[in-house]
Amino acid sequence: MDNNTKVAIVVGASRGMGRQIAIDLAKNGYAVVVAAKSTGNNAPSTAPFPPDPNSAQSTISTVEREIVEAGGRATAIPVDVRDFASVQALVDRTIEIYTRLDVLIYNAGAIWWSAVESTPMKRFQLLQRVNPEGLYASVQACLPHLKKSSSSNDGSGRIVVVSPPIYSRFVRGKTAYAMGKIGMSVLTLGLAMDFERQGITDRMAVTSLWPAVGIESAATLSPTTHDPSVAASLRKPTIFSAAILAILRAPPASVNGRLLLDEDFLRTDVGGGVQDFSKYSVVPGSSPRRIMPAVLPDLTVAEQDDEGVRMDSAVKDKRTVGAKL
Repeated sequence: MDNNTKVAIVVGASRGMGRQIAIDLAKNGYAVVVAAKSTGNNAPSTAPFPPDPNSAQSTISTVEREIVEAGGRATAIPVDVRDFASVQALVDRTIEIYTRLDVLIYNAGAIWWSAVESTPMKRFQLLQRVNPEGLYASVQACLPHLKKSSSSNDGSGRIVVVSPPIYSRFVRGKTAYAMGKIGMSVLTLGLAMDFERQGITDRMAVTSLWPAVGIESAATLSPTTHDPSVAASLRKPTIFSAAILAILRAPPASVNGRLLLDEDFLRTDVGGGVQDFSKYSVVPGSSPRRIMPAVLPDLTVAEQDDEGVRMDSAVKDKRTVGAKL
């Protein structure tokens, strides 16, 4: 592998949006580690290849094969994000194979949309372990390598988190899910502030990204849903991967700590100035309904830069440290 080839880990890359992200990263010159729990080829030997990207037949093994057969570089590595040892093994194996890491995309996610009283404790715990806890584990394992690559190579260390902007309506009817997903966005905000304090936003950035319109996936095209209008309300996952590629091309400081929507970012100058999104419609000629607010709240306050005196619990003698650390 060329020493200038950037390496990306895509967690949650076996099907749907994650698969598309992995494939499009490879098309754009990245060596891609395709990571998820699903392995092997579940399709009959007579089944066409590649399998339906939204089916159980699409696994990290089939995605790896798709990329390699198209001339790209990919390695499928199974991971259980609920187990930090498994996450660490994923990152260690990546470094063993490729010697560097430039990008982490965290697309893994558990879904359960229901009221609090109809969300069992085990389901709640699964949501938190896969969503915010799995993300935190992945960031912890990847950060040392992302920082190393960003300081010694031409590329920047980037983290892209599939999580939403923070606003009130998002929690409606899915409190347990929203707690985890918004927690992921909080990690983006907090880690971005860490990068700012460390003075490394010229080469490191963490960004959250969320779809403005529903994306075609196994979840949105549920086999129990027979309404033909569903497909007309969706976009192809290529819009999301296009937004990720635009984020990775943007100056790190311009996207660090941002909670972005795919369409809105692609419309901006730094996102490419896209105006026509018709090619992303699943049903040609349709106009999928936007599901996200047009205007999102500003979470900053007038005292944003006034931290007073804060405690750093990682300092052994528990001394307080100044706000301008």
